[in-house]
Amino acid sequence: MRLVSAVLEELNYRELYRAYSPRGRKSAVDPQVLFAVLVYGYLCGIYSSRKLEEACRYRVDFLWLLGDGKVPDHSTLARFRTGRCRDALEGLFYQLVGKLEAMGETDHQTVFVDGTKLESRAGRYTFVWRKSAEKQLAKVKEQVRQQTGLTGLVALASYLEEAVQGIQFVHGKGKRKSPEQKDWERLHGLLERWQEYEMQLSTMGEGRNSYAKTDTDATFMRMKEDHMRNGQLKPGYNVQIAVNSEYITGIEAFSDRSDVRTLRPFMRRMERFHGVRYEEVAADAGYESLDNYLYLESNGQTCFIKPANYDQKKSRKFAKQIGRVENMTYDPQEDCFTCTQGRKLSLRRECTEQKDGQLVSTAWYRCESCAGCPCRSQCCRAKAPQQPKELRLQKTFWEKREQTNLRITSARGIHLRLCRSI
Repeated sequence: MRLVSAVLEELNYRELYRAYSPRGRKSAVDPQVLFAVLVYGYLCGIYSSRKLEEACRYRVDFLWLLGDGKVPDHSTLARFRTGRCRDALEGLFYQLVGKLEAMGETDHQTVFVDGTKLESRAGRYTFVWRKSAEKQLAKVKEQVRQQTGLTGLVALASYLEEAVQGIQFVHGKGKRKSPEQKDWERLHGLLERWQEYEMQLSTMGEGRNSYAKTDTDATFMRMKEDHMRNGQLKPGYNVQIAVNSEYITGIEAFSDRSDVRTLRPFMRRMERFHGVRYEEVAADAGYESLDNYLYLESNGQTCFIKPANYDQKKSRKFAKQIGRVENMTYDPQEDCFTCTQGRKLSLRRECTEQKDGQLVSTAWYRCESCAGCPCRSQCCRAKAPQQPKELRLQKTFWEKREQTNLRITSARGIHLRLCRSI
């Protein structure tokens, strides 16, 4: 506790105090003391606001930390860590990372990145799915079009505002609704459903397919711990962690289920807080993609991402899949592949596009003829018997993968992989 207090005394709390406006109500407890209570409570395994309040009232170490100050109640602690000073708290943690580097404990040579799934506090069965919302929205639009001929939400709302003027509304027992009132109420129900589905799709955004009603930032994903043991999807977050010299130097929670799309925003965020980039980035096969390869190369960072097929290529099952491009022989002079039966797959066409400031090439190869080939059923997926074998190859991606494969099998790459496992 004394060590925590001494370390936290060296941080700069200017942004934290700036988050508290001098014109508003004065805080019951000094923000710096509240931050120290949170940090020490987390180290002791106390995360609940009420448990932290209880510790501040009865534990001697927490009372020493408070000094002569007032004991904060649970609502004060909850507002402090979730309210207006959230960004300032994150800045304090990155200040500690900077002090570790100044002390020589960490550096910016290599960063090891990995992610884990953490379950949200949201209800496990409060899910909203994108496909369901899109399907129901299409049905609502079709019903509105058939009844009114309108195709827009704004047009439907204006139509209902005009139609309501000439309708005498009745409610209650013994009162019969007119056909006009029934039609208006039916269309008004479709309007509300239309707005609800539009709001659901807007909440999900572009990169998500689901969210929880009681925690709209959580996405339904598979967890390592499954309480029902049937692969059930549960609301959670993809937490990314960056480690250097056995210290956590960066952490961020994402709503994206896969690790592929989290690497670039995570590295940008760390660069913004650290003020400098890491020279080498080591990660597992879940982060491999052409976008990540191009991003790290454009930033001048050496990539040590394990290829997705690195372990598969060592298995016998992989060697038996003769239709894969890895099991074919490539001739760079003729720019063609040769299958196990000795038939050539020549270049059919190639296109080049610009991506992240770099040229990316995609090529299509086609076999001269697959007629009479005894291995056609194992090699070619086309159902038509006369259609030959075709390959679609992202040349730039395979070039980057080959470079990374050579890099991780070097002495430096093997050393970093061992360090990453530790």
